[in-house]
Amino acid sequence: MTTTVKAPVGELLREWRDRRRISQLDLAISADISTRHLSFVETGRSKPSRDMVLRLSEHLDIPLRERNRLLLAAGYAPAYGESDLGAPEMAVVREAVRRLLAGHDPYPAAVVDRAWNLVDANLSLAVLTEGVAPELLTGPVNVLRATLHPEGMAPNVLNLGEWRAHLLGRLRRQVEQTADGELAALLAELRGYPCADPVPEVEIPGPGDIFVPLRYRLGEVELTFFSTVATFGTPLDVTVAELVIESFYPADPATAAFLRERVTG
Repeated sequence: MTTTVKAPVGELLREWRDRRRISQLDLAISADISTRHLSFVETGRSKPSRDMVLRLSEHLDIPLRERNRLLLAAGYAPAYGESDLGAPEMAVVREAVRRLLAGHDPYPAAVVDRAWNLVDANLSLAVLTEGVAPELLTGPVNVLRATLHPEGMAPNVLNLGEWRAHLLGRLRRQVEQTADGELAALLAELRGYPCADPVPEVEIPGPGDIFVPLRYRLGEVELTFFSTVATFGTPLDVTVAELVIESFYPADPATAAFLRERVTG
C-alpha cells in the first residue's frame, strides 16, 4: 500500500476537525487531552505520538484509510492493513458476502467498494442490468455510472429525478465525510449526465411515503423496490471497512410475485 502525504499531520488533523465541525475545546475534552496540547499539535509546534494520532482519529471518526495517511504524515507506519479481497486471509469475508448475496435471491443485491465499483452480486441483479450498454458492464463496473448514465439503467428508471437526487445525495455526503478526491471527481461526472426529470434538492416525502423507491421498467412490467445498506460492524482492515452491501426488496406484492416467478421460470 503506497500513499503520498504532502501536508503535515497537524494541518490534516485540523482539516478533519473543521470538516466534522468540532471545536478544539470539544475535541480536547472528548480525547482527554489539554486544549494547549491539541493546539500545539495542529500548528506543528508539537509532534503527536502514534497513540495520539490514533486517539484523535477515533474521536474524529476518520475512515481507516485516512487514519493511515495521518500516521504516515506523522512519520509512523500505517496501523491498518489493506488486504486484497482474493487473499487467503479474506476467505471468511468472501464466504460471508456470498452467503448474504445468495440468501437474498430472488431479489437483487450487490457489493461495492469505496469508489462504488462492483465487487460481487447475486444472480437477481441481472433484473436491473438488462439493456445496459456493454461498456458500462465491463470491469471495473461502477454502479453509479451504470445507473445514471443515459446508456445505463437511467432510461428505465421511471422516477429518475428522484432516484438521481437520492444517489447523488449519498455520494455527496460520502465526499464530505471522507474528503476523497476520486469520489469528488465521480460526483462531478455524474452531475453532468442529462436528466429530463426534475431533480429535487431536498428529499421531501409525499403522502404515505416512508422511503425513496426505485421504480424500474422491465419491458412491459413496472417494478418497485426499496433498498437497505449493510457494512461490517467491527472492521480492522481498510478493504473490509469500505465494503457496502446494498440489498433491494420488493416494495409491492406485484414486484415480489414477478421476481419469484422469474426465478422459478
